[in-house]
Amino acid sequence: MNGASPSMTGFLCFNMNFSLVTSIYLSAYYGMEELKSMYFCIFFIVYLTIITENVLLIRVVYCEKSLRQPMYVLLCNLAVNELVGSTALLPATLINILSHTHEVSISFCQTQVFVIHTYAITEFTILAVMSYDRYLAICHPLSYQVIMSQRIVKLTVFMWLYPLLALSVVFVFTLQLPYCGRTIEKLYCLNYLLVQLACTNTFIVNTIGLLSAALYTAPQLIMIFYSYGHILKICIMSFGKSKFKALRTCVPHLLAVINYATGCFFELAQGRLDNRHMSYHTKLFLSLYFLIFPPLLNALIYGLDILDLVHYCQALHFYASALRK
Repeated sequence: MNGASPSMTGFLCFNMNFSLVTSIYLSAYYGMEELKSMYFCIFFIVYLTIITENVLLIRVVYCEKSLRQPMYVLLCNLAVNELVGSTALLPATLINILSHTHEVSISFCQTQVFVIHTYAITEFTILAVMSYDRYLAICHPLSYQVIMSQRIVKLTVFMWLYPLLALSVVFVFTLQLPYCGRTIEKLYCLNYLLVQLACTNTFIVNTIGLLSAALYTAPQLIMIFYSYGHILKICIMSFGKSKFKALRTCVPHLLAVINYATGCFFELAQGRLDNRHMSYHTKLFLSLYFLIFPPLLNALIYGLDILDLVHYCQALHFYASALRK
């Protein structure tokens, strides 16, 4: 070994480092050491709340005949996706809080990256389709039921298949990277953080990632702005009681879009800006927002709206029964 050339030594070191990196350290967990039990309880309660809210929402839509409409079918898809997103994060978070090493395997990290990014694209796609649904309901009320009844199955397949295929095209480049770094300063794995651990030059992978992010979000943004642009135009031109009632159904969707966009902004800002001067809890809040608050708040926002509708339908049914008597 003493007679080995410098290039050969470098080559052997590179391969040795590559062979040793089989796990990733999530260093953000070390800030929880002193209050480990408290953090565990908080995340456990949050996860149980998310599951309860979203499962209850799906069950109410399924059981209540008056809610078997395209808008609520899309809402159930949103609830399922939010269960997927929170499950990709919170069970692993609970395990890692109790762990002494806060270490995950490379394969687990890659799986988490794929599921979280699929959740992110799917969430945005569903919200875009829901804006299209509101556009048809308000701007084309007479043909709304016919159009959506014919397209709801295709739209549902598209909402789930498009993000899976779109992400797979990009993620295959991440899977081919050899890793030398071992530390991610976060509670969970993300694609750009995993790419930063690569031994090789990642310029091409980073460029593909940025271009794909723009490409995969542009159609959804266009659909949302197009839909609400026309809705606003229609409401200004002919604002009546029926239009106000229809416009009211847009409020939960707009709140859901704002909620999710806020989470995405926090994640992008934290990843691109210098956060060394931020407190631990601020960084924790910003990094967890888009995976916790949309699943937690959207079900509540829509749940209150559905509750009003169910009570209204029950009142109509009671009134009709009283008249028959």
